Amino acid sequence: MNEIDPRLMRIGIEVDGRIKYYDEQFSLKATGTKYANPNQNDCDVTIANLKKETRDAIITETSPFNGNRTRKRLIVEAGRKSYGLSQIFVGDIIKSSPSQPPDITLSIKALTGDYLKGNVLARSKGGKTSLKNISQGVASDLGLSLDFQAQDKQLSNYTFTGGALKQVDKLSDSGLVNAYVDDGTLVVKDMNVPLTGRTRILNLATGMIGIPEITEHGIKVKFLLDNKTTLGGALVITSELNPAANGTYAIYKLGFEICSRDTPWYYIAEGKRLN
Repeated sequence: MNEIDPRLMRIGIEVDGRIKYYDEQFSLKATGTKYANPNQNDCDVTIANLKKETRDAIITETSPFNGNRTRKRLIVEAGRKSYGLSQIFVGDIIKSSPSQPPDITLSIKALTGDYLKGNVLARSKGGKTSLKNISQGVASDLGLSLDFQAQDKQLSNYTFTGGALKQVDKLSDSGLVNAYVDDGTLVVKDMNVPLTGRTRILNLATGMIGIPEITEHGIKVKFLLDNKTTLGGALVITSELNPAANGTYAIYKLGFEICSRDTPWYYIAEGKRLN
């Protein structure tokens, strides 16, 4: 832990529109992966030191056998004292369970937009409609804000029938765009082009851990958690030990592993090399 700038972390569990937060007084751990494509982002959380009645209440409320079919959400926030908390993940709880004794912890698994898969709907637009207009409609159906950074185009006779979340796949099929859900935002951007104003400068002095690994698609690199890195944003790498990795990349996959009381506190990013 950086004692000069202490960590902040909290886990929020939302049931029936009410959120209960658990902060650093508990032993918290969160791991997950976010994708700049229609794949659902995933997150696994463990919380230790909960009272039995609190743990039992969460397990009961989030059980698939619970008659309360309202949305149950998981919110992960982390940061440093100097800049405060930032949202790392938001998703729908699909499973929760206790560990084996004696040290009983609560494990929770969540996926982005999972609750929306059960909302079946039909949408159609006759004639030609802009991609931006269609994207705004999809964002509205999903209850998300829209970040549209793609070259707009006209689509003919748009139709869709199925689970609401599958509309993101439909947007991705419109050609040369990345469409994905990043927590509370639907992002539609040009393929292999980073989001504007979302650049992370990464080197040994700014938090890079180890040596960046060159992959078939570009780069894989681990670095300390921060409040600037964004899925779909740019990553500018300078490595003294592997100068072949130096360059600018668009982040298409962003993993995270954070703990309130243990060592892990980092992102693992995979990016595509930009010319």
